[in-house]
Amino acid sequence: MSQSQEQIIEKIHQALDEIRPFLNSDGGDISFVSLKDNKVKVQLHGACVGCSVNQMTLKSGVEMTIKKYLPEIESVESIDPSVND
Repeated sequence: MSQSQEQIIEKIHQALDEIRPFLNSDGGDISFVSLKDNKVKVQLHGACVGCSVNQMTLKSGVEMTIKKYLPEIESVESIDPSVND
């Protein structure tokens, strides 16, 4: 049985809510941007933006947590906040 796009996005938000306290404790945050072809895009905020280990956090923290909820997700990528300026 296939999940609807809304159900998948809700699970992504649940996963982000699970990891958010860890990011907040370091002065950062994360928000969901988009889902396309089983690829999730997120945006890092605050201290996470300039952090030297943010890609490691993204892969071993955020992506792993999202895949725990949704094993079909292929990857999680962060968008560059400067592109939106």
